[in-house]
Amino acid sequence: MALKVLSKRQLVENGAETLVRREIEIQTHLEHPNVLKMYGYFYDEVKIYLILEYAPGGEMYKDLVKQPKRRYEEARAADYVRQLTSALQYLHRNDVIHRDIKPENLLVSDGTVKIADFGWSVHTTSSSRKTLCGTLDYLTPEMVPLFISAKKKTTPISSTTGASEFSSSS
Repeated sequence: MALKVLSKRQLVENGAETLVRREIEIQTHLEHPNVLKMYGYFYDEVKIYLILEYAPGGEMYKDLVKQPKRRYEEARAADYVRQLTSALQYLHRNDVIHRDIKPENLLVSDGTVKIADFGWSVHTTSSSRKTLCGTLDYLTPEMVPLFISAKKKTTPISSTTGASEFSSSS
């Protein structure tokens, strides 16, 4: 098992309390070989502790940059895409939208990919969302017009990865 430790003070300062609540509510109910399992949580006066499945291989991003030419061989990449597709199909069948899929939120262990970090995720029966959120570095082309129109309403949120993340209530 692994322990993810979150500072309550930082969560409040960044307005991220709702994100953590959602992460706990959603991830504790998921059960799939390619979704990181959350076993539970506890807290004290200053921290929140998430009890997670341990993935000894760490972030896909860190593994990827170590590869020749910073990419996986085709067979390995295809297997990772298959696993990720299986996990996404499972999430969508269960009305969960992750909303922040990126190599930093994918863990790799012994050839198994696991989706992690459900902070931006939502549980919804609607197939479309109007909330602009996630990590700017991974913004899909079809979201650019929405981003541009919402730019004036955008509120930056700090990130532990250093990537620019944003949220808009439009």
